[in-house]
Amino acid sequence: MTVNKRKKVVKYRGSKTHGCGSMKKRRGAGNRGGKGAAGSGKRADTKKPSIWKRKYFGKHGFKSKSAKSINTVNIEYLEENIHKLISKEQASKENNFFSVDLGQLRFNKLLGSGRVLNKYKIKVSYASKKAIEKIKSNGGEVILTIKKENNR
Repeated sequence: MTVNKRKKVVKYRGSKTHGCGSMKKRRGAGNRGGKGAAGSGKRADTKKPSIWKRKYFGKHGFKSKSAKSINTVNIEYLEENIHKLISKEQASKENNFFSVDLGQLRFNKLLGSGRVLNKYKIKVSYASKKAIEKIKSNGGEVILTIKKENNR
C-alpha cells in the first residue's frame, strides 16, 4: 500500500515562521551568501570537491600566439565561380590559363576537392599535395608564396 507524503510547505501552512525561529533569521538574499559560487573560497573545505569539478582553481589551457587562421578553398569552388571572379576582376584569363590570386580573395590554402577542367595559374600561401597534383596534371601551375622549411 502506497502512502502519499505531504510536502513540507503544506505542513507549515498556518505557521508564522515555518519552523525557523525568528522571522529575521531567514530574511533576504544575505542569508544565502551570494549568487553562484560566492563564498566558496579556499577555506570552504566542504565545498572544495564540488568546486574542483568546475575547474575553479588555477589556469586552464592556452592560446597559441603563433596560431594562424587558415581560410581554405577547394578546386571545386574555383571551377564553379571562375566566370564570376573574372567579371568582378578578381581573376583574369591569359592565353589558355585562368590566373587567380587567392590572397586577394582572402583564402590562404588551396585544397584538392573537385575536378579540374580548366588550366590555372594559382598564387596562394599554402596548398595540399593533392591540389598541386591535380592542377599540374591538367597543365596548370600553383605558385606558393610561403615555402615550408624542413627543420629535421
